[in-house]
Amino acid sequence: MKRRTAHWAGAERREDGAGSADGAVREEAGESDPPAAGPHWERRLRRKELTAVAQVRAELRALLAGWGGPGRAETAELLASELVTNALVHTDGGAVVTARFDGGPEAPAEGRLRVEVRDFLARHPRAPTPGARAENGTGPPAGGEAATSGRGLLLVHALADGWGVRAHGVGKAVWFELDAQEP
Repeated sequence: MKRRTAHWAGAERREDGAGSADGAVREEAGESDPPAAGPHWERRLRRKELTAVAQVRAELRALLAGWGGPGRAETAELLASELVTNALVHTDGGAVVTARFDGGPEAPAEGRLRVEVRDFLARHPRAPTPGARAENGTGPPAGGEAATSGRGLLLVHALADGWGVRAHGVGKAVWFELDAQEP
């Protein structure tokens, strides 16, 4: 079974199983900082620049040409577009998207990819729980089963090898990591 880890700043669960039932992990200072070395790409996005989502996908696709096993680059594109969309729709400022590899000289072909979207709103996102009921405990899930939004973080949780949220300056950084090959 594939190991998936969600890192939420201020949460109370550790990877050893202690803590909250939602799988969240407290990040110690510096624990989730981006890898120090390896090729990287960065793009600054203006406030509400939703057309940039497709451009980010295209630029990431070019960066990931030749990286990873079957479907890994496409998964990275999907997850990056979800995080970028969240940052642009749910905040009043722009965002900065970075993608970097770790793993030395072979990283662009075989290394671990980390994509991070920084925004300027300190409020952390809340990942919806699959099958959760409306706030009053009755009826269909909040937003309805046919809702067309609200599933981005569920996708990130399900498909990334690791992901999390950390405080960053005046805002936050939401990130995910993918290994080049499916574990």
